[in-house]
Amino acid sequence: MGNEAALRSSMVGLALVMVVVWLWTQSLKKTVVTYAVGISLIGGILLPDWDFFDRSFSRWGYPVTAEERAAALARKSHPSRFRVYPMRMVLYGTVYGYAMYRWWMFVSNY
Repeated sequence: MGNEAALRSSMVGLALVMVVVWLWTQSLKKTVVTYAVGISLIGGILLPDWDFFDRSFSRWGYPVTAEERAAALARKSHPSRFRVYPMRMVLYGTVYGYAMYRWWMFVSNY
């Protein structure tokens, strides 16, 4: 699955979660918070693995050069979509776990 397809399916999933939150709580505020949390979580998972964002932060304002594109293609020699880094997984688990906990507490208190 390519990056665009993963983003598209994630956005469809988020739309379904937003519909469920709206039907369950009848609250626009909680639906908007669900959207904001969902976009943040999707962006945190998908964007770091795109070639454009998988380079130095100072280079994000500039187009991808031919050298950077060649280096990204060389890194994609293995079939895995996500590159697994232990500290990244610990950080994701901590941040996402807390975000989901806070979101659930906010949505479930109606």
